[in-house]
Amino acid sequence: MHRLVLLIVGFALTVGALGAAAQFRSFRGPRMVAELPDERNGFTFCRLEYTQVRREEMGQGSMTDFPMADQNLMVRLAELTLTQVTWHREGDPAHAVVRATDPELFGCPFLFASDAGTAGLTSEEVERLREYLLKGGFLWADDFWGPAALGHWLAEMEQLFPGREAVELPPDHPIYSAFYFVDEVPQIPSIQYWRASGGLTSERGNRSATPTIRGIFDDHGRIMVLMSHNTDIADGWEREGEDFQFFHSFSPLGYAVGINVAIWSMSH
Repeated sequence: MHRLVLLIVGFALTVGALGAAAQFRSFRGPRMVAELPDERNGFTFCRLEYTQVRREEMGQGSMTDFPMADQNLMVRLAELTLTQVTWHREGDPAHAVVRATDPELFGCPFLFASDAGTAGLTSEEVERLREYLLKGGFLWADDFWGPAALGHWLAEMEQLFPGREAVELPPDHPIYSAFYFVDEVPQIPSIQYWRASGGLTSERGNRSATPTIRGIFDDHGRIMVLMSHNTDIADGWEREGEDFQFFHSFSPLGYAVGINVAIWSMSH
């Protein structure tokens, strides 16, 4: 636990200075913050844009937690580890939004899907995602709550990989200690729900009481699709500078998970 304690202390000392700096970055377009640069010399965050075919309370489809979560994870990954990240010349972290049919998909080592329980994939998108993942790509699905959203997402994944089970990762899986030691999957609610509920974390009550992380593996044991269910890990990144109590309660663990997953995806 000592490295996680250091993370919490470090954030407590710097949140005042860094929180405001992180929040000035703004959304600069209906789809893409910026195109992926031709030269990429480090970690690059890509967000999967999809067609929303159902709605979940407080969800915004593929743009949920965008763009601050994407930017902030890249910034903190660079600050808190020795990992190189890709930057634009103007100083912003290089991240983008891509559809599965975009040619830029295969330039994305890390793909993130938010509000994943509302996604609908066309047959062409299924084929492209399958090809991307089997060639070494990585997809993380986050922020979907309760059995209905889980069932919908798993049905989409069954189209990609028929017969491949989404397996819950055991507590001793190396992804939980890739950089920080994470003893359990944190349940991070949206800041809106947390405020409205008086500090509760399970957005669907008893139907989403237990957060889990599952994975779909290839034939060699590599995680192709990671799923953080009954938790909104990315809200811990997006909302780091909005509310000190929310930050203190959720952002350190959210970043610990995010940094572990980013490092894992680049090294496996």
